[in-house]
Amino acid sequence: MPRPREFDEAAALEAAIECFWQRGYEATSLRDLTSSMGLTAPSLYNAFGDKEELFARALDRYLERTTRDRLRRLEETLAPKAAIHRFFAEIVEHSVSDLQRKGCFLVNSALEVAPHHADCRAVIAAQFGDIEAFFKRCIRKARADKTIPPHIDAADTARLLLGVLLGIRVLARSKPERDVLEGVVRPALALLDPPRRKNRGKR
Repeated sequence: MPRPREFDEAAALEAAIECFWQRGYEATSLRDLTSSMGLTAPSLYNAFGDKEELFARALDRYLERTTRDRLRRLEETLAPKAAIHRFFAEIVEHSVSDLQRKGCFLVNSALEVAPHHADCRAVIAAQFGDIEAFFKRCIRKARADKTIPPHIDAADTARLLLGVLLGIRVLARSKPERDVLEGVVRPALALLDPPRRKNRGKR
């Protein structure tokens, strides 16, 4: 019978996440990973494969406990328009609370890793697709419950909101100021509101 692994695989993956997140993919060496994860090189390769395979596992675990969990929670507990507003409120809050300016592991990976590693690129693209689909579903449901105007195009607006999300997370790396980030979000969310009626003065 194969011997059971003598380490906590979940804890080792969490350590790998932090290592990649702090240093970036290219700057993270095998020595960095073995030191952070408390494993020998043979144990690391046996459990997780090579560096790219480990990175893909680490990114998937990060997404499961952050982005995917957030999308599920908001869609299951809030009205659709409120879910979009809360999504961006939480993103802004995470951004301004990021004292180390690590940014978003997913967005960092899209900028550094996706252009060079096909498997990781596929994971990243799929997650962006899931976020866009979340926005699209919320917009369509909000049109149905009349909290978003019926003329709002769900597909185009979902792509725009995805772009706003990515812009916020990149901007926050250098300027994590609440008023700046909320100023980016505010006009995008205003597109979901009914047009204001102009007050006509009395003749």
